[in-house]
Amino acid sequence: MGITIDITGLIDAVIGREGGYSNHPADKGGPTRWGITEQVARAYGYAGDMKLLPRERAVVIYAQVYWAEPRFNAVATRYVAVATELFDIGVNMGPSVAATFLQRGLNVLNSGGQHYADLTMDSRIGPVTLLALDAFRQRRGEEGGERLLETIRSQRGVRYIEICEKRPANEAFAYGWFGRMVEMLKGGRR
Repeated sequence: MGITIDITGLIDAVIGREGGYSNHPADKGGPTRWGITEQVARAYGYAGDMKLLPRERAVVIYAQVYWAEPRFNAVATRYVAVATELFDIGVNMGPSVAATFLQRGLNVLNSGGQHYADLTMDSRIGPVTLLALDAFRQRRGEEGGERLLETIRSQRGVRYIEICEKRPANEAFAYGWFGRMVEMLKGGRR
């Protein structure tokens, strides 16, 4: 594959979208800084006041938890734009949700299982998912990546609507969530 990506720019863009400290009463994630929830910060060794979470610590968490561990870095060697979208979705909805969106997209674009076995949607990007992505890329090329990206974006939008329908308090975030999607369409920079 040979494609590499420096995630510093991706992380900077996410931090720009997420902002500094927040503790919105409707946000089930509780206190966050730089988009890192208190629960995630604690799981990765930060014990201080969330208002003081260093940006550098957030950058390390993003690189590990939202890029390397879910294997979006491996997706980036095939389709950078797809990996970029998955990274942002992972930050906003959780890496397992993003991985499921990829698997669903690959399944629906598989022409009835003609090119690779449909994936079990296990919410993880493992060797089987990467083999399917390779087969898809071999068959569909760069244009396929654009279409796969749109299947992922479509799922993202529907999930936002479903989240708000299920819990109306989340409507406080809907305008911003869809704004985030618009920013991603424009290149992900603020």
